[in-house]
Amino acid sequence: MSRNNRSFYLYFVIIIGLLLFTVWIGTLRVQNSGYTRGQFVSQLDNNEVAAVNICPNRDMPTGSLEITLKNGEERTLYVTDVTEMEELVRSYGLDPRVENVPEESWFLNSVFPVLIVVIVCVFFFVMMNSQNAGGGGGKMMNFGRSRARLTLGGENTIKLDGVAGLKEEKEELQEIVEFLKEPGRFTQVGARIPKGILLEGAPGTGKTLLAKAIAGEANVPFFSISGSDFVEMFVGVGASRVRDMFAEAKRHAPCIIFIDEIDAVARRRGTGMGGGHDEREQTLNQLLVEMDGFGVNEGIIVMAATNRVDILDPAIMRPGRFDRKIAVARPDVRGREDILRVHAQNKPLGDDVDLEQVARTTPGFTGADLENLLNEAAINAAMDRRVFVKQDDIKKAFVKVGIGTEKKSRLISDKERRITAYHEAGHAILYHVLPDVGPVYTVSIIPTGATAAGYTMPLPGNDDEFLTKGKMLQDIMVSLGGRIAEEIIFGDVTTGAQSDIKKATKTARSMVTRYGMSEKLGIINYEDDEDEVFIGRDLAHAKNHSEEVSGQIDREVKAIIDDCYGKAKAIILEQEGVLHKCAELLLEKEKIGRAEFEALFDREYPQPDDPASMML
Repeated sequence: MSRNNRSFYLYFVIIIGLLLFTVWIGTLRVQNSGYTRGQFVSQLDNNEVAAVNICPNRDMPTGSLEITLKNGEERTLYVTDVTEMEELVRSYGLDPRVENVPEESWFLNSVFPVLIVVIVCVFFFVMMNSQNAGGGGGKMMNFGRSRARLTLGGENTIKLDGVAGLKEEKEELQEIVEFLKEPGRFTQVGARIPKGILLEGAPGTGKTLLAKAIAGEANVPFFSISGSDFVEMFVGVGASRVRDMFAEAKRHAPCIIFIDEIDAVARRRGTGMGGGHDEREQTLNQLLVEMDGFGVNEGIIVMAATNRVDILDPAIMRPGRFDRKIAVARPDVRGREDILRVHAQNKPLGDDVDLEQVARTTPGFTGADLENLLNEAAINAAMDRRVFVKQDDIKKAFVKVGIGTEKKSRLISDKERRITAYHEAGHAILYHVLPDVGPVYTVSIIPTGATAAGYTMPLPGNDDEFLTKGKMLQDIMVSLGGRIAEEIIFGDVTTGAQSDIKKATKTARSMVTRYGMSEKLGIINYEDDEDEVFIGRDLAHAKNHSEEVSGQIDREVKAIIDDCYGKAKAIILEQEGVLHKCAELLLEKEKIGRAEFEALFDREYPQPDDPASMML
């Protein structure tokens, strides 16, 4: 909670307390003192009363009696009929004094309530204005102000040296740093620095970090905001925030404006169901005007990040707005090693930790994935009450991040454990025999995640830029290996291969419809545009091919699956001895590594006479 909010709530509580105190003071006049009429009559009978003062209220006949006893004590009695009580007192020979009815206070009855209301209204008005004057988002009646967070040059400690794995990207952005440091060197030769730079790439590749590093390296103010912060339910608010943000940026020029997830506000116009006048499109229109409206010497550079560049509006992608588009790719093996070394600086590593080997076994990992990997390894070390991270901690974290947490406490029947052992052994054999799918890293029958009864993890190879047809066919064969092993050994199949079948089918369909790898259908892309429904261009989502072609696609997909199934089954039958030995070793140890698994292929093992008899 901010300081302004705390002050607001403190003052609010004080005013409410004063109002309650005023009400309480007013009620004191009508509270009963505990002195009863019976006690008063009894004292009259005993001749203990010296004097009585009758005080009628304005709303007659109610009132109160101020009673003075002969021993000097005073009592107060509230009554409903003062006339009756006056006659009662006179009947005992006392002469009571009756006071005049008190006059109404015009101030308390008329002015004071109005004054309280005015004070409360003025208080709320002043508090709202003071909060609005403080800037920032989320303030009352401050919808049109920019929500961009400003980081001044001296406050940003992130430099380009602290960004690992993005060598080419940093070199491409170095000229931006030079322009922000010395803009005159560029303008004197008529050079125009790019007005906008769009960073595109997968989530976690370091787009936001790179933008912060550019601002920190140039030592200039850095405005950061998310694309969703512009859009509100009130029409015109987003456009107002865009204007306010650029006006603020011009006061701090030279500076950088960074819009994260810009696809939330800069999607292609005319694709929704709200027409061309909805709030998001008005915000985008204002953004287009602001980006193409300032001069070359104002020193405002707009940087944006997205992982859906395909759905952005063409108007914002043209030169003059986002002049330069930089693809922030996943790091290669050298980049991953550099990233691991950066994130390992504050983590004490054991002498057995080999970051180079970790980098080789994590292709496809982004910088965020690698940071998470080392963080999970550090958590494992802390749970074991060690002050350093071992290689085994990283291996456990690799399994946890890639597959899921192992659930050793889950109760699994012996029958299901045996089925799982043969299922995973079928996958592992194909990983080992087929040349393009990589060696086996770990085989386990320990349950992981929500439904997985085991897993077979391959050791990733090189960073492949593209897939070959042979590699994709081998991937399908590996996916079907578990189902084939169940059928060979037990003569029956289970639902455990559901995700494997889905993966194999998706790969086969992509080969036919996307990559033109079908001999019968030829080199033609039959894939429907998946983005159309997403951005609302075509709700009907019409196919770009006939029903006859759809049938041919289905037949080609089935033919690929059947062919891979037959070839994979032949391989597993040829290695049936290894299949049995691997399953037995898994039932004994629950988890085996690469060395233990590959040792099973060093010699031939006798095959049982009746494999089906092993089914429980």
